[in-house]
Amino acid sequence: MAPSRKYTKQDVLDTAKRCSNWGRWGPDDELGVLNFITPEDIASAAKLVRRGKVFALGLALDAKGPQSGLFGGRWNPLHQMLATGTDAVAGVQDETVGLRYADDAIHLPTQCATQWDALAHVFLGDQMWNGYPAILVDSRGAKKCGIENFRDKMVGRGVLLDVARYKNVSCLEDGYPVTIDDLEKTAAKQKVEIRRGDFLIIRTGQMENCLQKGEWGGYAGGDAPGLAFETCDWIYKKEIAAICSDTWGIEVRPNECAPEVNQPFHWVTIPAIGIVHGEIMYLKELADDCAADGRYEFFFSAPPLNITHGTGSPINPQAIK
Repeated sequence: MAPSRKYTKQDVLDTAKRCSNWGRWGPDDELGVLNFITPEDIASAAKLVRRGKVFALGLALDAKGPQSGLFGGRWNPLHQMLATGTDAVAGVQDETVGLRYADDAIHLPTQCATQWDALAHVFLGDQMWNGYPAILVDSRGAKKCGIENFRDKMVGRGVLLDVARYKNVSCLEDGYPVTIDDLEKTAAKQKVEIRRGDFLIIRTGQMENCLQKGEWGGYAGGDAPGLAFETCDWIYKKEIAAICSDTWGIEVRPNECAPEVNQPFHWVTIPAIGIVHGEIMYLKELADDCAADGRYEFFFSAPPLNITHGTGSPINPQAIK
């Protein structure tokens, strides 16, 4: 199912202007809608933990990841051993450091697997979130709106909207645009309320479908089910703190816009609304448990790595019920 390209570039720019939060928290703000989360919200979210059951939502960081080079030349993590047990048993380390040990390293793009986009990740013209000039992100990183600003912010009430289960399918079709009506009807069916400051997670079933087939295909940058462009206004009005999904880029692909605008939803959400994206989340076990107990809210914790001036970070989010 391919969505019609019904939006022009001007439509996207008009939506960004209509949904802009620039200046809402002052000219120096680098947090965007994370400002909606209060200490009271976090304390209240902690009370959602009743069984102590933890669901890890992070995809494994290994060579079997989804990246195929389709977008931006991203690759899957490269894992290298720096010291091994075979070295130890061979006595190599006895002659050097006098300690038998194993050590390793990884080399990866910060957005190759389950990850947060920082507010410095996407520009609107020559500017990023809150009107900061895009040139503040240079070869040394993001001087404003870097991922390190979120190191102690990504905790609160999580809500899963299992749109695939609501539609009674294991996976939404590639190109299926999840509309405002879909979101609201899913929430109503699940008897869950979307509140200010929530971490909202959308399940399409796409990742599970790829894992079941044993191949990623065009998952990373190809066609996908995802949020329709119209949901930008809904996200702005709901005042949620983050939007997350089990897909590569949250929004529907092919996009619903003229070819010269790639990822129009991103143009609005990150730089204008000031909302971070949590992408490539593994949701099967959480979704099955929510369906079993009828509770689609939980305590959510997903701190990024404290990468100075980073435009994104790998994460292993935890949903705790």
